[in-house]
Amino acid sequence: MLVAPCGAVCDECPYLHNGCEGCRCVDGKVFWAADHTENGVCPMYDCSINKNKFHNCGECGELPCNLFTDMKDPSMSDEEHKESITKRVNVLKSEHN
Repeated sequence: MLVAPCGAVCDECPYLHNGCEGCRCVDGKVFWAADHTENGVCPMYDCSINKNKFHNCGECGELPCNLFTDMKDPSMSDEEHKESITKRVNVLKSEHN
């Protein structure tokens, strides 16, 4: 199972091998980040991998932090977004147990 530092399961994403190889393969410079960030890097990847040198967000004591709540896919409802956060946090916690 390919898991992003934010806990997203890449294998479940329709973009995997269709314009994206996973954020670890592109150092966080995922296809959508160029249009939505200053440096072209996913903010969650940048924080966990580049700044804090974690393996993933599950190593952070602030999980889930404001980035989890603030970075909402505009195609998701608020409820879907909350469910996504819960799922990703659970994936991250299971990786550390």
